[in-house]
Amino acid sequence: MLKFRLPVVLAAAALFVPVPASAEVVSSGPNGFVSRHEAIVEANPRDVWLALISPSGWWAAEHTWSGDSANLTLTPQAGGCFCEKIPEVNEPDRFTLEGSVEHMRVIQAYPEVALRMQGALGPLQSEPVTGILTIAISKVDEGTRIVWEYNVGGAMRYEIPVIARAVDGVMGVQLTGLAELLGPVATAPVEEPSEAPAESAEGEAADATLEDPAESEPSEAEEAPRPSIDDVFGDLAEDGAGS
Repeated sequence: MLKFRLPVVLAAAALFVPVPASAEVVSSGPNGFVSRHEAIVEANPRDVWLALISPSGWWAAEHTWSGDSANLTLTPQAGGCFCEKIPEVNEPDRFTLEGSVEHMRVIQAYPEVALRMQGALGPLQSEPVTGILTIAISKVDEGTRIVWEYNVGGAMRYEIPVIARAVDGVMGVQLTGLAELLGPVATAPVEEPSEAPAESAEGEAADATLEDPAESEPSEAEEAPRPSIDDVFGDLAEDGAGS
């Protein structure tokens, strides 16, 4: 997954194409961090689920141990493995047996709704940390929303801000790959004002000639705030299917 040296990972993270919707390290502290990404795709939840559980079709090859995404498999059942086969080598001057890597283990598989896995990805494998990746799928007017959150906690030898940024970048690469496969829904760029108004200590615009926010139409972002993982999984609890 994150098999490269940290400086290389950081360079790749700085250059990767942005995720279709939003991406950020939403929290970071001395004991861990949370990376959260979101995308909206044209595909329906069923097609999203079928693609999600077939990582060989969208996971970036440069973030595998074998260098080939075709070696990835995911069993969407509790206890199932998100694993990678390390092919055997049979060459005149070198021979090895087949190997494998467990990237994560499935702890919840709710078809077309949610996939939750536990595991320390890439360089985090060498550290006594716990990582929980929650991928929530929900139907929206534009298509299907995918919320992708990786919550990492525990003692590690990396500087948290540095490793958080690297992991967040690689997580963004993976969701981008999945979204591109499914048809990402384009989002309108946020238009910045040509000149920002001066603000008072209370954060209110000092320019009294600006349009009264109460008289303006709410923006699309205000009408549809980003859901949290708890919000998405609240639906499961209401249905009696989750805890």
